[in-house]
Amino acid sequence: MTWISIIAMYFVFWWLTLFAILPFGVKTQDDDNNVTMGTEASAPRGPHMLRAVLWTTVVTAVLMGAFYGVTLGLGYSFNDFPLFLPKID
Repeated sequence: MTWISIIAMYFVFWWLTLFAILPFGVKTQDDDNNVTMGTEASAPRGPHMLRAVLWTTVVTAVLMGAFYGVTLGLGYSFNDFPLFLPKID
C-alpha cells in the first residue's frame, strides 16, 4: 500500500468517524433548562467541535492502525473480501 493510499484511506475513515462521533456527548439547551429565545430546546448548548475532532483523530488513528495491520500483517486486501461473502445465485 502506497503512502497516497494510506492518506486517502485515513481521510475517508476520518470523515466517517467524525459523523459517527458527533452525536456523543452533546448537551442540549433543554438539559440545562436554559433555552435561548428563537432556538429549539434540542439545540446544543455550546460548541463541542474541538472535542469531536480530537476524538475523531484518535479513533481514526486506531482504526487505520488495525486496517494497516490486517492488510500488511495478515496479507488481506480489498480483493479478498468477496471471498467471505455468501454467493447469491
